[in-house]
Amino acid sequence: MSAAPTTTTSETGTGVFSRTRARISERTLRTDRWWIPPAITVLGLAAFIIYATVRSYARDHYWVADYHYLTPFYSPCLSTACVEGSSHFGTPFGDLPAILPLGFVVLPFLLGFRLTCYYYRKAYYRAVWFSPPACAVAEPHAKYTGETKLPLIIQNAHRYFFYVAVVVSVINTYDAAVAFHGADGGFGFGLGNIVLWVNVILLWAYTLSCHSCRHIAGGRLKHFSAHPVRYWFWTQVSKLNTRHMALAWTTLGTLVLTDFYVMLVASEKISDLRFIN
Repeated sequence: MSAAPTTTTSETGTGVFSRTRARISERTLRTDRWWIPPAITVLGLAAFIIYATVRSYARDHYWVADYHYLTPFYSPCLSTACVEGSSHFGTPFGDLPAILPLGFVVLPFLLGFRLTCYYYRKAYYRAVWFSPPACAVAEPHAKYTGETKLPLIIQNAHRYFFYVAVVVSVINTYDAAVAFHGADGGFGFGLGNIVLWVNVILLWAYTLSCHSCRHIAGGRLKHFSAHPVRYWFWTQVSKLNTRHMALAWTTLGTLVLTDFYVMLVASEKISDLRFIN
């Protein structure tokens, strides 16, 4: 009788090294530059995280008093440490320690919304955790437990982060609306208003194109014909959903652009181009 086969890495591993896959010892047989897309993803996400972190903790040049421009990184600003006029919803919190950014109330939820987003999961699973880094490229992990344990079990809370993101989008819309303010106190309109509104519109598009929003719109319905309003909303969200990846990246860019523009105007590095007043 022959001896029992010895268990090998190929039988206990994951991905291309799992027992059901062909016995190939190489990590990959691909000869193309498969590593370029993951590398670009890492660079893009890292650039945004570094910029957003620095600006969130800077505590300066986030409010233009003359035109009521408020950067989204500081909205809502609810601390007594906020610059006068920038607290559109009062100041229920006192002075904050340096470890907390002035936008501490919503920033963790927005971070959670992005981190648990279906597209961003795919992006950083591949580019950061190499799970897997590319098609037909072995991942370095010995086992796969899915989203059943910490920290990945938090991914299941995406719908609840979505609810908060909707509220924040409403707040950002209000910020953009009150920014139609002139230096003399009346109505005003400048380039900053365009920047703020483009950012708000794209943020709404990204938020509503979320997979959770699509599920909320059309879920648990047996007959769309009995719910024409929800069916219409579901079809519109579904159209947006096909552009969710593009909107995920675009809104990172518009957030940086909006904050950078407000910072330049607030620090008097440039003057806002005014069309009215």
